[in-house]
Amino acid sequence: MHGFADRADAGRRLGARLAEDPPPDPVVLGLPRGGVPVAAEVAGVLGAPLDVLVVRKVGVPWQPELAMGAVGEEGAAVRNADVIRAAAVDEETVRAGERRERAEVERRARLFRGGRAPVPLAGRTALLVDDGIATGATVRAACAIARARGAARVVVAVPVAAPDALAGLRSGASPVADAVVCLDAPEGFMAVGMHYVDFRQTADEEVIGILDAARSATEDGREERGPDGSW
Repeated sequence: MHGFADRADAGRRLGARLAEDPPPDPVVLGLPRGGVPVAAEVAGVLGAPLDVLVVRKVGVPWQPELAMGAVGEEGAAVRNADVIRAAAVDEETVRAGERRERAEVERRARLFRGGRAPVPLAGRTALLVDDGIATGATVRAACAIARARGAARVVVAVPVAAPDALAGLRSGASPVADAVVCLDAPEGFMAVGMHYVDFRQTADEEVIGILDAARSATEDGREERGPDGSW
């Protein structure tokens, strides 16, 4: 069942796939926390800037891993109506969960960016990367945020996903994403972590370290170039 050694391995393999047909002018956006180590490898392969796009799953209170929706930056919110109905969750409980997770979104955005503004997306390809997709709620919220920020194109890229979640991103008259790249979408999908040998939790400190390293590399590259972009 284990398809990837760890998130870095998954990111390198995902980056190699994307490099076969690179999206134009991409900004790689990792979904914290677990998507950031994957996104860092993708950004390295593509030579693209790295940032985070903060979203949070809103779990059913008595089954937190089951997403009844998600919230994110820019006030984005999506709901899984089927889950809410099947779990018999009332509106007040849903709203309470959204408020709680929205506060965490704001905290993490401040923490991870350290007061810096997000990398501009206007006119560029927003390449959204996570370590996997189970229900698709968080990535749908992320796509909404990217579009609100003016991305010309939204591409979702993940190592592994549930087939029905992928179908939900691709279907309809107005698909959630303009393109979806997934290395493995196994039938009988149960959980993202089952497809990794090492799926330990990614700590806030690791995310901050990855983002700081990426910013430093970008700034060093700018310093080596002249004002007109030449070496």
